[in-house]
Amino acid sequence: MANKLWEKDFEINSRIERFTVGRDTKMDLYLAPFDVLGSMAHITMLASIGLLKDDELKPLLTELKNIYKLCQEGKFVIEDGVEDVHSQVELMLTRKLGDIGKKIHSGRSRNDQVLVDLKLFCRHEIKRVVEAAKALFDELIARSNECKDVLMPGYTHLQIAMPSSFGLWFGAYAESIADDMLFVQAAYRMANRNPLGSAAGYGSSFPLNRQLTTDLLGFDSMNYNVVYAQMGRGKMERNVAFALASLAGTVAKMAFDACLFNCQNFGFIKLPKECTTGSSIMPHKKNPDVFELIRAKCNKIQSLPQQIMLIINNLPTGYFRDLQIIKEVFLPAFDELIDCLDMATYIIGKMEVNKHILENSMYDPIFSVEEVNRLAAAGMPFRDAYKKVGLEIEAGTFKADKHIHHTHEGSMGNLCNDKIEKMMQDTLDGFHFERAENAEKQLLK
Repeated sequence: MANKLWEKDFEINSRIERFTVGRDTKMDLYLAPFDVLGSMAHITMLASIGLLKDDELKPLLTELKNIYKLCQEGKFVIEDGVEDVHSQVELMLTRKLGDIGKKIHSGRSRNDQVLVDLKLFCRHEIKRVVEAAKALFDELIARSNECKDVLMPGYTHLQIAMPSSFGLWFGAYAESIADDMLFVQAAYRMANRNPLGSAAGYGSSFPLNRQLTTDLLGFDSMNYNVVYAQMGRGKMERNVAFALASLAGTVAKMAFDACLFNCQNFGFIKLPKECTTGSSIMPHKKNPDVFELIRAKCNKIQSLPQQIMLIINNLPTGYFRDLQIIKEVFLPAFDELIDCLDMATYIIGKMEVNKHILENSMYDPIFSVEEVNRLAAAGMPFRDAYKKVGLEIEAGTFKADKHIHHTHEGSMGNLCNDKIEKMMQDTLDGFHFERAENAEKQLLK
């Protein structure tokens, strides 16, 4: 069995080890490439302050690049008996390079090591989320423009209310995603601050150059106060989770709409049969399982901030093992959300819309407001017009005029999709992903 980084002259009880390690070795596989990047920046900094020699730095960097490649190829493993990703990387370096491998931890704790791993991971995963969200946004805008003249009923209290359009429906979710990106950008900016060099939360007596590691890893800035850097564990994950939850909320709501609209009692949309599932007993069934699962998974993601809060909300200053548990709910959430976004993009593109919904006379009352407005525009007091049309509906004499003309900004006749696209692009431009990407490429070259 491999020695622990902290092991001295005793061996830990096996039951205690099983419980304390938990699922950490599995979760740490998410962090492996980022642990390597953090170590590369850290040892480069150590060499700059004289704690590593050039002939020590070069082989360490070479071997770390080899480990990074293993991570990218999915071949990196944490061996039995090895406690975490940090221990595995140091073990691999020591096996290959001897005592030089034992020097990489100078001026560093696993506390700030996992902090930087998590931040680099979040930075990378947020970019993937943004790309997937942008693809869904583009599909929604395209469908909105395509269907801008296709009318559908709008609802309040699940009662037919006023005329709407598929242009409005698709476009509404596009704009919602654009707003969600503001939360995601804020989460990204918070994640993009360097905690490395805070050690166990109280700094180091070594003359560490924290600005150098900040620059090498492409962070916008550092977490300056070393105590606050440690306090950021859990807080960063919670705030990122809020951003993911905001986006998931939009997608879950859209999925619920789609399930409802696909129901035969509505019949507003139709999914291709190859995108539905059947019943084991009812041969006519074409179930919208995709949207149901998107809804369920996105609802689960919306619970993530609360799960994290319940883990961290009664912890004082400093590191506690409680924080380990956050990984189990937090790290897999990105893949799950991206999968939902990708599937939503695909299925929205395949969806057929019913262009004849309002030909059914049951929807005639939704044109009542149009009639009230026409009478008011002709000079009748609005309240009198409202009463007149209401009495006609009650008496069954109301005749719907289905020719509508909406022109104001954001209405079905003036969707302002170009404005929504600009708003989205302005937010995306504010991420500056290229800074982090260029720094990582430079570190790995």
